[in-house]
Amino acid sequence: MMASQWNTVGEVMTHAVVAVGRDATFREILETLQQWKVSAVPVLAGDGRVVGVVSEADLLAAEDREKGNTEGLTAAGLMSAPVVSVHAASPTAEAARAMARGNFKRLPVVDAEDCLIGIVSRSDLLKIHLRTDEDLADQVRFELLAVLKPEQASAVDVRAKEGRITLSGTLPDASALPVLERLVRAVPGVVDAEVRLVASD
Repeated sequence: MMASQWNTVGEVMTHAVVAVGRDATFREILETLQQWKVSAVPVLAGDGRVVGVVSEADLLAAEDREKGNTEGLTAAGLMSAPVVSVHAASPTAEAARAMARGNFKRLPVVDAEDCLIGIVSRSDLLKIHLRTDEDLADQVRFELLAVLKPEQASAVDVRAKEGRITLSGTLPDASALPVLERLVRAVPGVVDAEVRLVASD
């Protein structure tokens, strides 16, 4: 078995999540944000479904709108909804695109019933680039088996240095070279790829 491949949200997300209910007050939400040092929290319905998100920006906007009279405000009225979320099986690239489109710092991760199971942040997605060279090389070797026979894959030498992958050795068919390069570049954490393979045909 391979170690984590870091391809999906579930492999990089944070499992421990702080959240609030719809009835949480302005002050309770503010205290939660400060206590856990986060800038936003998901808002959950009674069955655990994510129904919105309250951020520091939402609190500041409400404070300005209400002229500082925030007593009586709850998460139900403060939250941004509908919420943008992702599933654990979603590719990390999909989460990154969703964050970029909405300028979000983090996204709730939900199951098939939209119940909260984790949170994925920008820093979680950036962890991909901190993978060890050994981990990257192992995954590249694993990925080669998807397009090469085992004996062909074993003839390919995989080296990783500071996120750069070099493939050397021989292949029976030159037509596989562009496919292999695309495959290697698609591995999360790979910053560059050099294919030095020689076709034996």
